[in-house]
Amino acid sequence: MINHTVHTHRSSEEFPYEDHLAHKIARVAVDPVEVPAETREMIINRIIDNAAVSAASVVRRPVTSARAMAAARPVSEGGASVFGLPGTYSAEWAALANGTAVRELDFHDTFLAAEYSHPGDNIPPILAAAQQAGKGGRELIRGLATGYEIQVDLVRGICLHEHKIDHVAHLGPSVAAGIGTLLDLDADTTYQAIGQALHTTTATRQSRKGLISSWKAFAPAFAGKMAIEAVDRAMHGEGAPAPIWEGEDGVIAWLLSGPDHIYTVPLPGEGEEKRGILDTYTKEHSAEYQSQAPIDLARRMGDRFAEQGLDTKDIASIVLHTSHHTHYVIGTGSNDPQKFDPTASRETLDHSIMYIFAVALEDRAWHHERSYAPERANQPATIELWNKISTVEDPEWTRRYHSTDPAEKAFGARAVVTFADGTVVEDELAVADAHPLGARPFAREQYIAKFRTLAEGVVSKEEQDRFLAAAENTESLTDLSELNIELEQDVLNRAPKISGGLF
Repeated sequence: MINHTVHTHRSSEEFPYEDHLAHKIARVAVDPVEVPAETREMIINRIIDNAAVSAASVVRRPVTSARAMAAARPVSEGGASVFGLPGTYSAEWAALANGTAVRELDFHDTFLAAEYSHPGDNIPPILAAAQQAGKGGRELIRGLATGYEIQVDLVRGICLHEHKIDHVAHLGPSVAAGIGTLLDLDADTTYQAIGQALHTTTATRQSRKGLISSWKAFAPAFAGKMAIEAVDRAMHGEGAPAPIWEGEDGVIAWLLSGPDHIYTVPLPGEGEEKRGILDTYTKEHSAEYQSQAPIDLARRMGDRFAEQGLDTKDIASIVLHTSHHTHYVIGTGSNDPQKFDPTASRETLDHSIMYIFAVALEDRAWHHERSYAPERANQPATIELWNKISTVEDPEWTRRYHSTDPAEKAFGARAVVTFADGTVVEDELAVADAHPLGARPFAREQYIAKFRTLAEGVVSKEEQDRFLAAAENTESLTDLSELNIELEQDVLNRAPKISGGLF
């Protein structure tokens, strides 16, 4: 990997466009290096993972709305598939629908470093572009390897959240780069698309603050849609604001750490394999990633309490010692009263570690639907316990969060549970059970099991079998519509009725 320094340049400075970060990313995208076997296999895992969480969310209202938007834009030639539907649709709208389905339950893969990310968000738009362009499995895998690589590298080097910029600002450029690889575009065209994609997908973090709405699911899907449109414009010869990151009025100068700050972004050198996806990890539980290890910790402690005859009703307080990110984003450091509101939206509850820990401790389990049900959130004993939980930042957990050593990097917490009689029970967990270094790391078997579990009652057994066979054969596919899943009408009939929009 080559570490590139990135900082603001005045308009009067000599700054050749080949030195712009967007152009350096574009050169990574056009590098003809082969995709290593480990990357190919993990891409297949994540295609299966995305299909799993899409199946689980397919009849939820935001996903139904997004699907209706795409369904209003059918195409007779070319086009892309929409999860659950037959036929083909305008690629950018298919990307919006499928991206919303993937993100709705906050249940797919993650990478955390200087910034947060869900790199699996690259799959819906790059796949839609591949279907639109009539590409095959080999080209798709190459495009996805680039999309993952660029998002992971930007996440390593540039923190967005400290400036309250939403993390999808790294997704637009990664999707544009991935499509550049997919379509075998030249570096200059890809460079323009990356700049346009960043410029049009930069927004504030309010989408993940306070009373969180369905836009949390739509935001990355919208970024993917905009990246497809950016590529299309660039292919028509249209340019982008430049230098988009380093300009005097650019992203770094005014939205991030300012004109005097220097960022370091690692990128593969020429001929270097794209292996970024191998540093990412998926979720066993439908909740924000920083709650994955605490859920497993709560389940373990709940079992321990049951064995020792301790009752959660007797708990006086629970303090979760954790990283800066966990404390301020999903903990009490956020100062969001909505995180203690039993009538809050599902999107808000899955960003409340206090709620999540309380339910996982009481139930000694976590379920993507039952654990968020209004009747579950409104149980008096749960509300009482929930309000006894707080978080504090522990510098050691923050250090481990930012560690570049995979053996040290951690996203967990130490729980200190104090009972009314003074009994104190402590336990900690550094990484989730499903993490590559966890107690039960995910491999192909677990990805397939997750798909089977979430598709049950939604996707027929025959369609499950067909899709899994196609997914495992992705590299050899000539018709990428095989990676879509069609649903029976009785399943789609369970979706809420959506009032019409403009179209």
